[in-house]
Amino acid sequence: MISWAQVFTESYMVGFILLFFRMAALFIATPIFTHQNIPISIKAAMAFFFAIFFYPSMPDLVIEITVPTIIIAILGEIMFGLAIGLMLLLAYNVITFAGGQISFMMGFSLASAIDPQSGVSMPIISQFLSLLGLMILLAIDMHHWILLFIDSSLSAIPLGGFLMNKNLFDYLMHATGNMFLVGFMIAFPIIALTWLSDIIFGMLMKTMPQFNLLVIGFPIKIMVSFAVIIATLTATMLILKMQMIDAFNALGMFF
Repeated sequence: MISWAQVFTESYMVGFILLFFRMAALFIATPIFTHQNIPISIKAAMAFFFAIFFYPSMPDLVIEITVPTIIIAILGEIMFGLAIGLMLLLAYNVITFAGGQISFMMGFSLASAIDPQSGVSMPIISQFLSLLGLMILLAIDMHHWILLFIDSSLSAIPLGGFLMNKNLFDYLMHATGNMFLVGFMIAFPIIALTWLSDIIFGMLMKTMPQFNLLVIGFPIKIMVSFAVIIATLTATMLILKMQMIDAFNALGMFF
């Protein structure tokens, strides 16, 4: 238990600042917490609150208390939070990448809107899958898992002691490739059916020149694509769930 006399010592005050930056980077980079509809002031207040909440379990500071070392330690804590967020975002973005491919095949690539999760413009199918995936993350308590990981990291990674390593870079490269692979796998049923429908429409236009592709073909393609999306939606969310669980388990490399 920390006594009131220890709270105001130089070591514990620097430790609280480093803990605050670790929490702040977490709320900036990780899914759920990084939602653009959450104001920056609310994110800062949440980071400050959780820094106070985890303050009693904060280990003793192991760095020398000088201005250069404190600045380097703050940058290290920011890098730690951003690394966690990047690992989870690469797993989460499989559905947004798949949604972009599906929108392109459906002819919806120009129908884009601002995604409230990332704050960037993306096709509406990607936005739909992103919002649905966000609800899946909340359903499996991913936000609680992240907070519990931060609590465990305090004892495994001292404040100011985070260093980038080769294993992290190797994992990020692998996760980036896996994002494209899994995203294409999710979108493949619709891509295959739209290619098949294009072949069928081409054969119809050769045998029936009066067949109007713009009037008849595109609505049929969109209808078939929506039917496939509905049929594969459960499998898509299960794939997202497994990807997020694998990414969270990979956070153990920090220990």
